[in-house]
Amino acid sequence: MSKSPTKYIFVTGGVTSSLGKGIISASLGKLLTAKGYSVTIQKLDPYINIDPGTMNPYEHGECYVTDDGAETDLDLGHYERFLNNRTSQANNVTTGRIYQTVINKERNGDYLGKTIQIIPHITDEIKRRIKILGNTGKYDFVITEIGGTVGDIESLPYIEAVRQLKWELESDALFIHLTLVPYLKAAGELKTKPTQHSVKMLLESGIQPDILVCRTEYNLNSEIRRKIALFCNVDKESVIESIDASTIYDVPLLMQKEGLDKVVLRKLGLNDNTDVELKEWKSFLNKLKNPKKNIQIGLVGKYTELKDAYKSITESVIHAGASLECKVNVKWIHAEEINKTNISEKLSNLKGVIVAPGFGDRGIEGKIDTIKFLRENNIPFFGICLGMQTAVIEFARNVLKLKDVNSSEIEENCENPVIDLMEGQKDVTQKGGTMRLGSYKCNLEENSNSYKSYNKKEINERHRHRFEFNNKYLSDFEKNGMIAVGKNIENNLVEIIEIPSHPWFVGVQFHPEYKSTVANPHPLFKGFIEACLSNKK
Repeated sequence: MSKSPTKYIFVTGGVTSSLGKGIISASLGKLLTAKGYSVTIQKLDPYINIDPGTMNPYEHGECYVTDDGAETDLDLGHYERFLNNRTSQANNVTTGRIYQTVINKERNGDYLGKTIQIIPHITDEIKRRIKILGNTGKYDFVITEIGGTVGDIESLPYIEAVRQLKWELESDALFIHLTLVPYLKAAGELKTKPTQHSVKMLLESGIQPDILVCRTEYNLNSEIRRKIALFCNVDKESVIESIDASTIYDVPLLMQKEGLDKVVLRKLGLNDNTDVELKEWKSFLNKLKNPKKNIQIGLVGKYTELKDAYKSITESVIHAGASLECKVNVKWIHAEEINKTNISEKLSNLKGVIVAPGFGDRGIEGKIDTIKFLRENNIPFFGICLGMQTAVIEFARNVLKLKDVNSSEIEENCENPVIDLMEGQKDVTQKGGTMRLGSYKCNLEENSNSYKSYNKKEINERHRHRFEFNNKYLSDFEKNGMIAVGKNIENNLVEIIEIPSHPWFVGVQFHPEYKSTVANPHPLFKGFIEACLSNKK
């Protein structure tokens, strides 16, 4: 049997969710990339939604968007931030997409009258999807993270598919199983039994893990490692400790110290004992942990109880802050709790405020009151997507003095819809995957804060919206001091608004947070934090 030139690494999880499969996958990818290998990471999500685009953030956290317009799992954000590589539609696969493809093929008669079953038809489609990236010939490694935990009913077809792939790929594939070694305070010891049971469940599915990554609050001593190795059929060097870290950006260095990359390469027949220094990564961590300055900013949104809803924004703030050797403390402020009477108190001691994206009318008036306060008091403002749109509404109400002003998303029949449904969206009835998605060009006006941040005339940014600035009002806005400094020329779409008389008042229709990485902090986030540092109020 001919072997694939690409090596496949499958990452599964056991005992409990939220152990950090995505961070372990991204960390391993970072280490292999540092050794000169080309790496990509994909996520298999067991839910039946076609993609997370129609999910409430309370259900699944942030919906991450790729350059090619895929609405994906937030773990793809981690992959990009760690590896500095772009992901695509092929990097996220859902059960919904798998079944949709198989059912469409059945309707087209592709199966020649056969009975369609989970095995082989669903598992074959899963295997085909897994191998799409490897078949491009671009990658030495494809790391595949399987969502959920071993034993979940939803995950069973994926486990069976990768079991089959292991046999087909022979020595070109291996399994990493992430599990929990809990500490029982009453007994005063770490317990290995949950890990043993998790591995036993995996074995019942026909998969023997090659490497165990053990999430733990305390160091695993030699005896515990020996015990786990003995009862889980792995060598002692393949029991990798993943201890709780102060930041996710510590994990690649912790995995390097544990030798995860070396064990992976050895087991795949790629013996490589060279050590990489990760100088830039360590420099970033040093700046992150030893800042020379300290400021507090606000993040106003309606999902502030769930930090994952704004994951890319908070990570972008970390990247930009570290690059400026500044510790940026974020105060989370729920938009529904803001009103005209308490706003001064809510925003006190903040050097600047980000107004977050979102959909729907909840919290809109709180965002508008926030923006009015920031505009009138010369406090740096950065509005993203709906944050930009609410800035437009606020300006129309309080500067242009227009009556009955709103977005037609919020109030369909308002007299002055300064934010309106895009022309191309007016005949759209389906919700899933039909917004303006993915990367589009934007031309910047020189002498604007945005141009100074990017230091170039043309940029490309990712979008996720249906509503846009209503160009009927553009002349009135610009005459009164709010300028469209960024436009998509092709569709005559306003992408960025600024108030030049304000120290930093920038609203963007796109999502800059999706493109910020450790290696390349986003210029607008850097510009915003620089403005906050200059804010003397």
